[in-house]
Amino acid sequence: MGNSPLSCGNHLNENSSGGHGICRRKSRFKPNQLGPTMAESKSDTDFLKEFFIPAYIFNDETKFSDVLDAPKFPVLVFINSKSGGQLGGDLLNTYRSVLNEHQIFDVGEEAPDKVLRRVYTRLEKLKQEKDEFATKIHERLRIIVAGGDGTAGWLLGVVCDLKLPHPPPIATIPLGTGNNLPFSFGWGKKNPGTDRNSVLSFLEQVMKAKEMKIDNWHILMRMRAPKEGPCDPIAPLELPHSLHAFGRVSSTDELNMEGYHTFRGGFWNYFSMGMDAQVSYAFHSERKLHPEKFKNQMVNQSTYAKLGCTQGWFAASVFHPSSKNVAQLAKVKIMKKHGQWQDLHIPQSIRSIICLNLPSFSGGLNPWGTPSGRKKNERDLTAPYVDDGLLEVVGFRDAWHGLVLLAPKGHGTRLAQAHRIRFEFHKGAADHTYMRIDGEPWKQPLPKDDDAVVVEISHLGQVNMLATQNCRSKSVNDVSSSTSHHNGEEEEDFSDEDDSRAEPEFRKFGAADTFRIPDEIDISQLS
Repeated sequence: MGNSPLSCGNHLNENSSGGHGICRRKSRFKPNQLGPTMAESKSDTDFLKEFFIPAYIFNDETKFSDVLDAPKFPVLVFINSKSGGQLGGDLLNTYRSVLNEHQIFDVGEEAPDKVLRRVYTRLEKLKQEKDEFATKIHERLRIIVAGGDGTAGWLLGVVCDLKLPHPPPIATIPLGTGNNLPFSFGWGKKNPGTDRNSVLSFLEQVMKAKEMKIDNWHILMRMRAPKEGPCDPIAPLELPHSLHAFGRVSSTDELNMEGYHTFRGGFWNYFSMGMDAQVSYAFHSERKLHPEKFKNQMVNQSTYAKLGCTQGWFAASVFHPSSKNVAQLAKVKIMKKHGQWQDLHIPQSIRSIICLNLPSFSGGLNPWGTPSGRKKNERDLTAPYVDDGLLEVVGFRDAWHGLVLLAPKGHGTRLAQAHRIRFEFHKGAADHTYMRIDGEPWKQPLPKDDDAVVVEISHLGQVNMLATQNCRSKSVNDVSSSTSHHNGEEEEDFSDEDDSRAEPEFRKFGAADTFRIPDEIDISQLS
C-alpha cells in the first residue's frame, strides 16, 4: 500500500486478493487526527487529504465513523503500466505510495468500465444509507488517466457509456508518443516525472484545473467479415478499444444488415484515413513485435519519423499509387445542416484525410489553424472549437505538405466543417486501407465483391475534461477565446489547394512525428 499516513495505518491483511491489503478495523481514521510521517511534511499531509479516498468507499468490510470533512478533490487514478516504457509502472508505484492504493488502478489488470461500475454502485449504496461523506465523494470525484491517447480515449468512452448522473471530469497525464489529448488541455506532451514531487505537482494542477466540455463523436463501421486469413502481423479486425466500447449491434437492431458486422465506438480527438494512418500502423506493428525497443519517448519519435520515410510518406507521389488516394478509395459525404447530405469534393492529390475535433494532431500540430475573415465569409469556415458540434475535415498530399503546419499560421487543405461525415468504400482501387482513431491504427480490409464498407461519424453529446491555464482548446461559449479568434489578425493566406510556400526549419519539430525527418536522413535523397 505504500508509506502514506493516509492509508489506514499499517493494519493490512497481506493475504488479501491481488496483494492489496485491506484494513480490518471497525473504525477508521479521522483526517484531522492524522500526523505526518518522518518522510512527509505536515503541509504534504494536509495537501494529500484533499485527494485521498478511504478504503471503506471501495470495500464494505471496512467501517468508519466521525469523519469531519470529505476531500475536496477525491480522485480515481487509472494508469497504463505498459505506456512510456517503465515510466507507467514507476508512476503506478508512486501514486500508490502517496494515496490509498485502492483508488489507483492499472488498466492492464482491470478494465476501467468494471472499476467505475463497481465504484459507482458502491457510492450509490452508501448514498441510500444517508452516508454524507460518500455523497460528497460522489459529487466531487475526478479522474486522472495516465497513458497514450488510446488509453485516455478509452477512459473518456467508458465515462460516456456509463451515463453517470454526475460524470467526473478527466485529467490526462501524457505517457504516450503523440500525447495529443493532454497537450490540447494544457497537461503537456512530454512524458512526466515519476518521482514523488512530480506527482504532487500534478495533483496541485488537478486541484486548480477548470472543467471544460468536449464534443463526443460516435463512429459506426459496417462491413462484411473477411473470409481470408489475418493480415500479418496484426489481424485486420484488431480494432481500437474505442470501437469495442459498444460491441456489435444486436440482430434486432435496425442498423444491423444481413451478412454484415456493425461496430460502434467513439473518439474525441480525430479519425484519420490514408498515409498518416499507414505510418502509425507500421509503428504500432513494430512496437507490438519488439516492445523492448520502445522504452524511450525520444527513441519512439525517431523510429516513427524513420518509418515515415521508409513507408514513402515523404515521397508519396513516387511510392504511393494514385489509385490509393482518398478520392479513389472512398466517396465522402458531409452534413453541414441537419438532414442535408452533400458530396464532399476531395482533390485528387489528397492521400490522407483527418476529421479533427481538437487543435492537436501528430504531437501538437494544428492542421485547421484559424481561418481569416475572408475565408469565413467566402466558405463559411469558423475557428476550431471543441464543443461546437462540428468536426474540421483536413487533407494532406504527403509529409512535405504537412510541414506547412510548422510555419506561423500554416494549415492543411481545409475541406469542410460538418456535423456528420460518411465514407463509402467500394470495390476497386485497393484491397485495404489504413485508419486511425485517437492514436490507435488498424489495417482495414476493403470490399472484394459488390458490397461496401461504410464508416459514418456523428455527434453524440459531450463529456467533461479538466484543463489547465495553458489549455490550447477553445470553447464556443468562452467569450475571451472567441475574442482572441476574431481580434482582426489575418492568417497567412495559404492556398487550400497548394500549401507549399512555407519553408520551416526542420529541427523545430518537437513531437510532430508524422511530419518529422530524422537528422540522419539525407533530405536530398527524398526530393
